[in-house]
Amino acid sequence: MNSPYLCNNAPMIDWQDLHHFAALARTGSLSAAARELGVDHATVGRRIAALECALDLRLIDRRPRTSPLTADGRAIAELVAGMEENVEAIRRYSKSAVSGLSAAVRVSAPPSIAAHLLAPKAALFHTHHPNITLTIAGIARSVALNSGEADIAVRMIRPEESDLLVRRIGAMRFGLYAIPPLAQTPEEDWVFIGYDAAMEHLTQQTWLRSLLGGRPIVFRATDVFGQLEAARAGLGVVALPRFLGDREAGLVRLPTEIPSPTRDLWLVTYPDLRRSPAIRAVMDFVADVVGQSCPLRDASDSAV
Repeated sequence: MNSPYLCNNAPMIDWQDLHHFAALARTGSLSAAARELGVDHATVGRRIAALECALDLRLIDRRPRTSPLTADGRAIAELVAGMEENVEAIRRYSKSAVSGLSAAVRVSAPPSIAAHLLAPKAALFHTHHPNITLTIAGIARSVALNSGEADIAVRMIRPEESDLLVRRIGAMRFGLYAIPPLAQTPEEDWVFIGYDAAMEHLTQQTWLRSLLGGRPIVFRATDVFGQLEAARAGLGVVALPRFLGDREAGLVRLPTEIPSPTRDLWLVTYPDLRRSPAIRAVMDFVADVVGQSCPLRDASDSAV
């Protein structure tokens, strides 16, 4: 027998066990799968052990930090991935087949857009569409639409999947900001606020590094909100999306020799969901809100 989790009279395969195994296959560890699923790692471990018992197969090698798949595990993972896609397609079909404007719709967007653009307009949306339950999730990574993490997503990188409906809805521009007293000090004395090392690849962080000229980054944060609070306190100069920085009464935008970057914003969903009136209403709402604050063309691009 192959598995240490053999059971007499092995039970039927539980879909939830397969779902947890698929998450582990994608992420590579119990803890990462647990984070994706919103459960504790012990639950993931129990689910996979139950699946191994039902299949009479050892699916993973249990190591201290990772849980690599066995050969059998890789084969099962490929089959489960196809099952997940079919289940998600069924979910999308059922949602799109429901007529009228009554539904629950989940939107994923970068945290700054979710918190500062979409959430403040949610009350107005609810006034016009009281039967749509809107969920806005501020998530930095690109969520997996094909696993049901969201119905609609706002992304800062154009998706490459050919089966997605993709629409360019705006352009996020950046600026350099500081409190007025700091802005009035000599530029050679400026110090900076940036992302932590794990976010060094971000476009705005690359631009910030190009401006340092030997001057230090004295504070780092994992998200833009921590950086904003540090800038408000006068700790240093920070790179922010202009829709965020320009609205901060306590900050001023600074001139820069190197032009600031622009990142396109893309609205993404599946074509079959687009048939749902509720999905269309939410897509129009997101596109309108983002387009107003992050227009594709901005006459003030060269102004400071």
